[in-house]
Amino acid sequence: MADEREDRLVQSLVTYSVEYGGQIVFVENVPARVDPETGERFYSPETVEQIQSIVWSGRQPDRMAQTPVFQFAA
Repeated sequence: MADEREDRLVQSLVTYSVEYGGQIVFVENVPARVDPETGERFYSPETVEQIQSIVWSGRQPDRMAQTPVFQFAA
């Protein structure tokens, strides 16, 4: 079954989001293999290392964006 999944994955550029230092950080144009049926994303170990390096570097972001925040109330 894993081989069937590998066959249908599509190479794409995606936006990766992560919470870091109490803020949501976006990294755009990240290479990923995406399952078109489920939307699940798979990243190579090298890509994950590069994402971490970018986020942890402390460099100035390329741009800033405001993000709406909602509370989930039961």
